[in-house]
Amino acid sequence: MPAHLSSVSTLKWKAFFPPLQWWHRVTPSTFKSDLIAGLTGAIVVLPQGVAFAAIAGMPPVYGLYAGMVPAIIAAIFGSSWHLVSGPTTAASIVLFSLLSAHAEPGSAAYVQLALTMTFLVGLTQLGLGLIRMGTLVNFISHSVVIGFTSGAALLIATSQFRNFFGITIPRGSDFSQTLMVFAEHLDKINPYVATVSVATLLIGVIFRKWLPRIPYMIVALAGGTLLAWVIDSSMGIDSGITRVGALSASLPPLSMPDFSLSTLRLLAPGVIAVTLLALTEAISIARAMALRSGQSIDSDQEFIAQGLSNLVGSFFSAYVATGSFNRSGLNYECGARTPIAAASSGLILIGLVTLVAPMASYLPNAAMAGVLFLVAWGLIDWHHIHQTLRTSRSETIIMVATFLSTLFLNLEIAILFGVMLSLGIYLARTSNPRVVSRVPDPDHPRRRFTIPVDVTECARIRVVRVDGSLFFAAVGAIQEQLESVTTPQSHLVIVASGINFIDLSGAEFLALEAMKRREAGGGLYLVRLKEAPRALLERGGYLTTIGEDNVFGSKDEAIQAIFARLNQDDCGHCTHHVYRECQSSRTMNQPQVHLFPTNKAA
Repeated sequence: MPAHLSSVSTLKWKAFFPPLQWWHRVTPSTFKSDLIAGLTGAIVVLPQGVAFAAIAGMPPVYGLYAGMVPAIIAAIFGSSWHLVSGPTTAASIVLFSLLSAHAEPGSAAYVQLALTMTFLVGLTQLGLGLIRMGTLVNFISHSVVIGFTSGAALLIATSQFRNFFGITIPRGSDFSQTLMVFAEHLDKINPYVATVSVATLLIGVIFRKWLPRIPYMIVALAGGTLLAWVIDSSMGIDSGITRVGALSASLPPLSMPDFSLSTLRLLAPGVIAVTLLALTEAISIARAMALRSGQSIDSDQEFIAQGLSNLVGSFFSAYVATGSFNRSGLNYECGARTPIAAASSGLILIGLVTLVAPMASYLPNAAMAGVLFLVAWGLIDWHHIHQTLRTSRSETIIMVATFLSTLFLNLEIAILFGVMLSLGIYLARTSNPRVVSRVPDPDHPRRRFTIPVDVTECARIRVVRVDGSLFFAAVGAIQEQLESVTTPQSHLVIVASGINFIDLSGAEFLALEAMKRREAGGGLYLVRLKEAPRALLERGGYLTTIGEDNVFGSKDEAIQAIFARLNQDDCGHCTHHVYRECQSSRTMNQPQVHLFPTNKAA
């Protein structure tokens, strides 16, 4: 087979089977790191899966099922090295809010609806990925991701206050409610629970900083578990240290969604909401992890991977799965190098549930809280936060607004709010492009064009450069700026090298401006007009109105043509000599043109 055909075939296979794109990264060293990260993630998902299932109104074991097959499928078919899929707080809450009105939470009918919803969500996600709608996530800027990640990190930490300090905090409390309850019950902090939590946290910090090759999170969990056992054994009193508890030791059973027309009609209105939430959460997390690892994310591939994970998961008793901040952050912090870590997490979880689920009864919730505090701290990208605060006011506003909305609203609204704010600031910036006057510098040997500062401008010929696209939102601002620097009687030369895009409103504006100036004795001229804007002007007939002979490749050509058209009486009494042609126009009946070099950067 020829080399070029072999290359094309390889690319097609890589697109069809994503592991071919990262398999070359797998080495004995990375494989070991991935297995350690997968083991840690599997241990962490044990209590989390149970909690998320309770939030979703599902039987506890279904939270574990959601962390098995979906995690494996999403890792294999995704592009992210660190994204871990499974049950999440946001997806669980949305699922409960949509289904609880139609069936009793925890009942067989409720589970059937949840599985059917999972299938429909997966089908929608897969469809969006196949038609390459992954570009939608390009509207999520880095500032949005940083603010969202930092806010989610605080939510993770505060959600563990009850387990970290042993304080009773009502489930479902939001960020502000949690802080208020915590502040009101400081005197009720359980010293034994707090001791286990703080000890786990310190063990993790110490091993992470000074012994990074040792899986510090597993060591921290082991240390916290041992300390809890010592406290309970030696104190002889009820310490209040709670455990995760024994779990059901069973493989995820096969299941079948309900494809009846009545059920599909019942669930259809909520599918889009769950789909957008799940995709936004997964892609945001994948991009946040990629920002830290320097990886490039294929959004279309992630859409496909998330869709396949939910489609397949719905037949293995899993409810809606998406990217998890907790476990993805943990995966990254544990040194995961390839998607093998996330896939092995799902496989190891199956083994843990079937073989050692009863041992989870020894794992203190306080130790889990200490580990999640470490994860939350690791998710805050201090470097990019400082960089954003130092360099850009608008990006800082976006980052802070997203951060606050994550804390005080909810995750999906926070991301959408950040995206809308980003678009608003972008439109505000692009709708007010700069219009910069340009004149030849009399002190420069080549009369290079420059911004007029203490330099006389010609009353009849004005040269300006437009820095920005000429579209409907920018027409008003450009017109206002042109009126402030020119009169209708003047010949206006627009350097259009900075205009990348012209829409119909912009084309109409140029045509009307040309007609207005021509009727007043002036004219409109375009210099270095790019191919795409010119093509639009030609297709719409606007270039005919402007005049095809009024479009030039350089400023010197435009100035030459204008002087050839000027009435000599216009320049007869002028003594400024702004252009080199000015002297010729005063001494000769017909202007003798002396071309001057054009500054291409103008």
